[in-house]
Amino acid sequence: MTSRADIADEHGFTLIELMLSLGLMALIMIMLYQSFAAVAGSKVHGENRLTADQQGRAIMWQLSREIRGMVQTPLIPSKTFLLGQASKQGGTALDSITFSTLDVSHRRSLNGIGTEELVAYSAESNPDHRGWFMLMRSQASALMTRTTSDMPPMRMAENVLEMHIRYFDGQRWLESWDSRGMPPGQVLPMAISFDLSLMAPGGRPAHFSTTIAVPMAFVLR
Repeated sequence: MTSRADIADEHGFTLIELMLSLGLMALIMIMLYQSFAAVAGSKVHGENRLTADQQGRAIMWQLSREIRGMVQTPLIPSKTFLLGQASKQGGTALDSITFSTLDVSHRRSLNGIGTEELVAYSAESNPDHRGWFMLMRSQASALMTRTTSDMPPMRMAENVLEMHIRYFDGQRWLESWDSRGMPPGQVLPMAISFDLSLMAPGGRPAHFSTTIAVPMAFVLR
């Protein structure tokens, strides 16, 4: 005689067992998806954070190199020029700086000695992101009488939150600088401090700071 247990074994799983199996499988798939999504999100966030860090470091490195290219000579009058203007928007420092330098990104001679250039860094409002600013860099020949730029302004960053520049005259830090009103031999500050904040992924700002000693300022003092 065939028992009910034997009949259940011959017909396979019951409907309740199948529903429990499918529910358990769905739960496992959801957990796996969430784990993969978290890993992928962390990877993208980390890469974007690294990109913002590299961007800030590249800006500070270029500024440092160009600032060290400012030259003032004690014997032959040089066209040294430095204009640092302090500015704020909504309580946020967004300073600008314009200076003459012999060390620029684009060399114009084969022997490695470039012509004297006027380089300017300034911040403009970003129309696509409220509270963000664009860091613009322009470059023009300082040996020409015309004031128009030799090349169109270049956007260095579009996620600037703050840019604060200060100038050390040997005794104190100043918020602005104008070489046109300085006596001979003191046209350049002894050091320039840069503080830059960029918006990084996740709504967290990335801060970059550097202090650049101006070599020619020390030579003449």
